[in-house]
Amino acid sequence: MATATFTTILAHMKRFKLDGTFYYCPVDLTLSVIGGRWKGLVFWNLRDGPKRFGELKKILVTINDKMLTQVLRELEKNGIVNRKVYELIPPKVVYSLTDEGEKLLPVMALMEKWGQKYEV
Repeated sequence: MATATFTTILAHMKRFKLDGTFYYCPVDLTLSVIGGRWKGLVFWNLRDGPKRFGELKKILVTINDKMLTQVLRELEKNGIVNRKVYELIPPKVVYSLTDEGEKLLPVMALMEKWGQKYEV
């Protein structure tokens, strides 16, 4: 009996889908895109304009190359970051926010404002 009720509730809940994954809460979906130790920081550091991998690495001094690559790929896969490759020798790759990524900037600005009250 409880299982049928739970199934009925799930059937009537709003669902949100991103990249094949379903979320039952838009906040959970948003946090999966920009949450975690590095995603938000990489995203936030692209707010002022495009940056190369090395520039991001200098800003985020404690991130390793593998993690930065992984984070950039995830943000690109979710449509937040654009990766542009220039056919030069050596190749030049520049990362920037997409239009969808820029829509998240006000959310991050509010998070910045909230966090500033804890500055020491």
